[in-house]
Amino acid sequence: MAPFFIFYLIMINVLMSFSETTSTNTLNVTCVDDATIVLTFGFYRGTCPEAESIIFAWVEKAVSKDPRMAASLLRLHFHDCFVNGCDASVLLDDRANFVGEKTAGPNVNSLRGFEVIDAIKADLETFCPETVSCADILALAARDSVSISGGPGWDVQMGRKDSLSASKSAANNNIPGPNSDLATLVSKFQAVGLSPNDVVTLSGAHTMGKARCSSFTSRLNGNANTNAPDINVEYLQALQQLCGSSDANTTLANLDLSTPATFDNQYYVNLLTGEGLLPSDQALISGDDEARRLVESFVDDPTIFFEEFKKSMVKMGSLGSSSGGNGEIRRNCRVINQFN
Repeated sequence: MAPFFIFYLIMINVLMSFSETTSTNTLNVTCVDDATIVLTFGFYRGTCPEAESIIFAWVEKAVSKDPRMAASLLRLHFHDCFVNGCDASVLLDDRANFVGEKTAGPNVNSLRGFEVIDAIKADLETFCPETVSCADILALAARDSVSISGGPGWDVQMGRKDSLSASKSAANNNIPGPNSDLATLVSKFQAVGLSPNDVVTLSGAHTMGKARCSSFTSRLNGNANTNAPDINVEYLQALQQLCGSSDANTTLANLDLSTPATFDNQYYVNLLTGEGLLPSDQALISGDDEARRLVESFVDDPTIFFEEFKKSMVKMGSLGSSSGGNGEIRRNCRVINQFN
């Protein structure tokens, strides 16, 4: 990473802008709890120079033990950012008189990787107490999960603060569901400031990981018309056999049948052959010519996908919130400092 001038600016006026590029001259502005934070590259270079190497080492260790963990850590960052911005609210545990987001429909018995984040945070607190935010850990762990799995790396803008609150209702309403059609996906992405192109690009994260059979039952049950476009009868029959012979709430299927632990463009190849696992996956090429053209461009040239994915991740990582406080650097990612 090229050297950058490090600075941190908090302003009173609420501002928000999203970057379309990872240019070294670009700054993103995010809002956490009514305070505006300027995200910068190299944010911890002076205060915790070990931060990125510590996070990478823990992610590498976790993924080597469990390759699925790469997708899980990437998903944690997604689910965090779609609820009032990238503020680590998804990491907060329930406690007396406080309900977090972990029991929301899209998260309960589904999100993984909390223990990895705990280990990273504990190590960072040893080297640089109360310096690196849990929200920044999530953003860096997501990047490292992709690069360790064969995907691109990118410079992560940092300086996020951790929220003092969470919203189970926002998690239920804002996070796109696996049975969403394209119009619903676009609507939910646009609601947080992301574009239709970001929908197609960020869906490429499903090139890694697994999903429970219960999350794509409508895809299994909706294949009566086997002559419909983009229906792969053989693939659907294989899924029906997998999911019909066991508990749909525990049985897992690979999101990418061909290279489930590798970050590549195979996800988009699968869509064109009718092998997208989730209804929301296959929806990307059904009924929208622009979305399909973007999918086809990613199939033709994986470097285009990698470049667009990097841009969309930086853009998503800049999503901010304004929920009524000042934010903080949590000492324990599961609880705000007041109760720690």
